[in-house]
Amino acid sequence: MEPTNALWHLENIDVSGIFCPKKIENGGLEQQTHRDFKRGEYIFLPDEDADKVYFVFEGRVRIGTYGEDGKEITKTILGPGEVFGELSIISDAREKRRDFAYAMEKTTTCVLTIDQIKSLMREYNGFSLFLMKIMGRRVLQMEKRLESLVFKDSRTRIIEFLYNLATEKGQRVGYEVVVRKFITHQEIANLTATSRQTVTTLLNELRNDNVLTFDRKRLLIRDMDLLKKEMDKPA
Repeated sequence: MEPTNALWHLENIDVSGIFCPKKIENGGLEQQTHRDFKRGEYIFLPDEDADKVYFVFEGRVRIGTYGEDGKEITKTILGPGEVFGELSIISDAREKRRDFAYAMEKTTTCVLTIDQIKSLMREYNGFSLFLMKIMGRRVLQMEKRLESLVFKDSRTRIIEFLYNLATEKGQRVGYEVVVRKFITHQEIANLTATSRQTVTTLLNELRNDNVLTFDRKRLLIRDMDLLKKEMDKPA
């Protein structure tokens, strides 16, 4: 099982090369900028100008927003090969950011302005479709997450998250599936609207049942079918 988050492979276009000019041998597109962010550094904040799109070359980025009480709400966590800030393409030029983007570790991004993005959409066949797929995929993810919050209990939400994580970003090792750079229990809690204690308790339960094992660096699913069956168990 290979990771499926690298969407450009589906379109047979080298999006990494388009965003990152240092990978283009002919020296084109040199106006694009590579920016490095330290762990814990904000890439952008709410109310900043929505005038750039970012491609994650290395590292991980957390996208979130703030609730009315000022509490941070995590929307998604992105890794290499993924794009964020893309809604600025269809936003009014005067519109501001609603979310924040935060570097979870040392992160390198390739940054393009909206004008550069529009130029690339005209120049590269398939690039517009690539961006449309990203936006559509994000909408579907948010719809599924909303349905999960409304109709499913906390146990099911956590197991469903782990299953989807392994399906989308895991790599098969023999009969098992490994997810490297496993996120913290608190981050899982933020993404599933549960508590860190609930996540920790359930992970330990699944480890004791030999469904999975984990540490700070990786998650190893021993049996994907068994994990899927866990979603149907009563709370």
